[in-house]
Amino acid sequence: MTLAERLAPVRRRGHSRAVIGLAFAAPAVLLLLAIYILPLVALTGFSLTDYRLGALSTEFTGTANFRRAFGDPVFLRALRNTVLYAAIVIPLGVGLALGIALLVHSRTRSRGIWEIAYFLPVTATLVAMATVWQFVLHPSLGPVNAAIRWFGFEPVSFLADPALIIPTMAMIGVWQVLGFNMVLFLAGLTGVPKDLYEAARLDGARSPLDRFLTVTWPLLGPTTMFVAVTTSISAFKVFETVAVLTKGRSGSEVLLYAIYLEGFEYAETGYAAALTLLFLAIVLVLSIGQTLHLDRKVHY
Repeated sequence: MTLAERLAPVRRRGHSRAVIGLAFAAPAVLLLLAIYILPLVALTGFSLTDYRLGALSTEFTGTANFRRAFGDPVFLRALRNTVLYAAIVIPLGVGLALGIALLVHSRTRSRGIWEIAYFLPVTATLVAMATVWQFVLHPSLGPVNAAIRWFGFEPVSFLADPALIIPTMAMIGVWQVLGFNMVLFLAGLTGVPKDLYEAARLDGARSPLDRFLTVTWPLLGPTTMFVAVTTSISAFKVFETVAVLTKGRSGSEVLLYAIYLEGFEYAETGYAAALTLLFLAIVLVLSIGQTLHLDRKVHY
């Protein structure tokens, strides 16, 4: 029997295993194509045309929609508002969640109650909670302005003053992400070995702050990186709060709301597709940049 004849059964078994492996991977690949790849290809195609929703014909315009975006004052204002919103939500959403997680983690009997209390906003529908916030911040009916008047100050129009709209919505965004980030930090704190704290104490780290800086913070590196990246993506994806509370008035547009207006209110499908690609590029660059920057400082 020749060598080729001896290797033939092995080759057939390898071929059959490859076919079985491809069969198992095929549903996931088809789902990936249907959900991500094909819509992205279609989006790119629309962005290079002047297509309007419902139009019977369209023309190829190349990069005209992208050039239009960088000269559009509404898009540039929406970009500035989104960056300001993210600049408030990201540090507060991460820092406050870490602080609350440290406080809750130190509890024994009441820990479960605090976890539920802080996690409730995550389970609530943001559209419904935005309506609640609209009442809470109402200049004449809301309890916040009632407290302000009680202290002798004039009521504040949190959702009408252009200088306060984005910071106010950012604080609502912090409230929304706080519970989820806290749970992630609690999971990270649970994985920190207790004997490391004792070793740090014997080495001279006697205060809680010293033990936090030498043990807790370095070991929470992977969790902090994940929380920072997910919070950044959530901050740039803000939409429901603007749609319910302001509807873009007083210059409160954000990127997703501006895209929604162009695509569904004004039927500028091609232009909205170009704005969507720019939005995806911004989020992708931000996520990759954060991951590469933070990964250098993470201790796994």
